[in-house]
Amino acid sequence: GPTGTAPRGRPPVGPDVRPASGHRPSLLGMCRNITTLRGLDPPPTDEEIQAAARQYVRKVSGVQSTSALTEEAFERAVGQVADATSRLLDELPARRQPPPSLPPLRRRATATG
Repeated sequence: GPTGTAPRGRPPVGPDVRPASGHRPSLLGMCRNITTLRGLDPPPTDEEIQAAARQYVRKVSGVQSTSALTEEAFERAVGQVADATSRLLDELPARRQPPPSLPPLRRRATATG
């Protein structure tokens, strides 16, 4: 809906809505554990895209480990986010410079390799 309105009982969001702290929420703060995949050389693997999707879904859902009640919806969301991420990365132009940090899976591989 328009700025400041919220569907289904959710708190309002938009450019004019600020939390009690007075600061605007930022995507960087919300997803600080998700690293940039665009511009990696070699390109991101399906596993790296899946890991980023899983971290995003964990963050926005608040579900850190699934239960019988949450697993189906959680895994479906991870698959949808991973698919959307793959399409986005395929459609964006190449980056002019590499991302500022490596994804966690690559950091582990370079530390042990």
